[in-house]
Amino acid sequence: MHLDHAESALLTDAGPRALSADARGPDGGRRALRIGLGGPVGSGKTATVAALCRALRDTLSLAVVTNDIYTREDAEFLLREAVLPPERIQAVETGACPHTAIRDDISANLEAVEDLEATVGPLDLIMVESGGDNLTATFSRGLVDAQIFVIDVAAGDDIPRKGGPGITRSDLLVINKTDLAPYVGSDLGRMARDAGERRGALPVLLTSLKAPDGIAPVAAWVRERLAAWTA
Repeated sequence: MHLDHAESALLTDAGPRALSADARGPDGGRRALRIGLGGPVGSGKTATVAALCRALRDTLSLAVVTNDIYTREDAEFLLREAVLPPERIQAVETGACPHTAIRDDISANLEAVEDLEATVGPLDLIMVESGGDNLTATFSRGLVDAQIFVIDVAAGDDIPRKGGPGITRSDLLVINKTDLAPYVGSDLGRMARDAGERRGALPVLLTSLKAPDGIAPVAAWVRERLAAWTA
């Protein structure tokens, strides 16, 4: 497995921020880039991971770690969709609020990441998907090198204005399910403006995974991060 628009718009792009200085694995070689995906329940995180796998798997060596509280439901979804071979998908059961395993005690996720590198590596990219959490959910920089935060228009067009670390500090904010805006009364222009005000120069993407190539702008952002990482 290896680098394979929708109603999508890149609103701001300050370019890649500084990546982790710890770019080497235990053997001294360059380890995989680690990207975390977080966001509230139902925002489309798992669907985004699946779409990224389909878009990138032909040209990148990928693996995924999923987090659920008491189940392996997200991993099972990815397995059913056959987005990657089973050995490239690992599940972590957090047993508590999802942010605990991606920010507070990252040991289970680190073990899963390192196990994937050891068993199916060398890898170009590992995606770590958090279980559904609130707007305060962020990843430890000891676990991931960049963070994507996913929200959706059906949750209300005031979500970007409410802010929170996920909205304001993630490396990329994805406003998902734009196709639903006419049905739920969400103002996409307002969401874009509020997100831009909250995030400054950090990039924001509006997209619908239901549209042809809806994942393309997100996949392009991932490729840019990987290019910076390998450079």
